[in-house]
Amino acid sequence: MKKVLFSAAALLAVAFASAQETETGKGFKKGDFYMTGAVGFSSEKTGDFKTNEFTIAPTAGYFVSNNIAVGLNVGYVSTKEENPVDGDVDTDLFVIGAFGRYYATPANDFSFFGQLGFNYGTGKTKPEGGGDFKVDGFEVALRPGVSYFLSKNVAIEASIGALSYSSIEPDGGESTDSFEIGVNLTEVQFGVVYKF
Repeated sequence: MKKVLFSAAALLAVAFASAQETETGKGFKKGDFYMTGAVGFSSEKTGDFKTNEFTIAPTAGYFVSNNIAVGLNVGYVSTKEENPVDGDVDTDLFVIGAFGRYYATPANDFSFFGQLGFNYGTGKTKPEGGGDFKVDGFEVALRPGVSYFLSKNVAIEASIGALSYSSIEPDGGESTDSFEIGVNLTEVQFGVVYKF
């Protein structure tokens, strides 16, 4: 009985996915141009140490084939580190970057994607005791995500951090390098997509 129910559920899932094809005009195809307004928030706490990060990242992309989109992004990242020992530190970065995306089923209402991106950021770090200093950094990241079309031109999307390498260097100081692997649910980004 369990096998029959599982088989029926699998057939329904395939039928539902097939019904979502582009007859409705939804989804992506070669030559489509889109813009996304994405925001993200992450928070991490270890004992009395806490870090909050807020990101705004508008992007523009173009489908060079039915499954592959390339694009540019700009953004703003604000980080606040609460440190009871050394004092709080605020960092503001302006970011520019490029990315490539592979969509598994771009012509469907619902599609998974993988995004490889490179970002460069520059800004200021402001320690609690004063003495602001300039910081520069870069990031290379692979992010899985999902998009869902609500109408012919509007979709919502979500992505999470999975694999990344970043390096931030304060002016005249040592760089901080970090490598992350794994699904990081503290780095979820949500966006609204408009397809032209």
